[in-house]
Amino acid sequence: MSEKTMESSGKGFLVLLLPISFLIIFLVSTWRFLLALVVLIIGFNIWQQYQWQQWCQRVNPVFHQLVRENQGKITPMDLAIRGSFPGPTAKRYLDGKASEFGASIVNAGSGSEVYYFITASILGNILDSSEPVKTLSAQPVTTAARSLLAPPVAQAVSAELEPEVELAPPATHTEVKPNLAKQLIFGSLIQSELAKRLNVYSSTVYKRRNDPEFPEWTRSRDPDGIAWSFSEKTKEFFPLEES
Repeated sequence: MSEKTMESSGKGFLVLLLPISFLIIFLVSTWRFLLALVVLIIGFNIWQQYQWQQWCQRVNPVFHQLVRENQGKITPMDLAIRGSFPGPTAKRYLDGKASEFGASIVNAGSGSEVYYFITASILGNILDSSEPVKTLSAQPVTTAARSLLAPPVAQAVSAELEPEVELAPPATHTEVKPNLAKQLIFGSLIQSELAKRLNVYSSTVYKRRNDPEFPEWTRSRDPDGIAWSFSEKTKEFFPLEES
């Protein structure tokens, strides 16, 4: 029984030894060819990386222009249409830029993605659109507390004795017109400038800019009665000429 076991184990060792022997013979005879193949693959990958970097350098101006025009929002289709190259290539390029600049990627549905790149000007517009913190109104002082403050009481008494001083008339709109002429050097106003002119929050202008009644609303609040319209393409506001 032991002899049969030894014989079977010897056959099993030979079965394993033959493939290993053939593999060693193959490697010894073809190692030069395999080494040349590995070097060729590595060199090809390096060449592909170099070609990609050179291509990215040519596409960078197009990318920067789209960031300025679209307020930091870019899709692979936008870049592919502007640069006239395939969509997968545009997506690979935007993925690299998103990793480089820490951009946000939002899934817009139907498999499309929107890349958000934040610049200094875009961040300024976001801060302008946020409403300022409202200051608390002054609380009336109680009579008990007022009795402890002698100087204010004296000032109140002296104010009653003095003749009523005539208040200065409110400022006219003539001071606004030169400022408007300076602001309209380029023919338009940005959101924060129009909000200051209308004496409203920048976020209020942002919420109403696409309403059909926006021109009439701006006319009612503009100090010169000028109606304003919003351009979706340039993200700026233009005065409407009266017919």
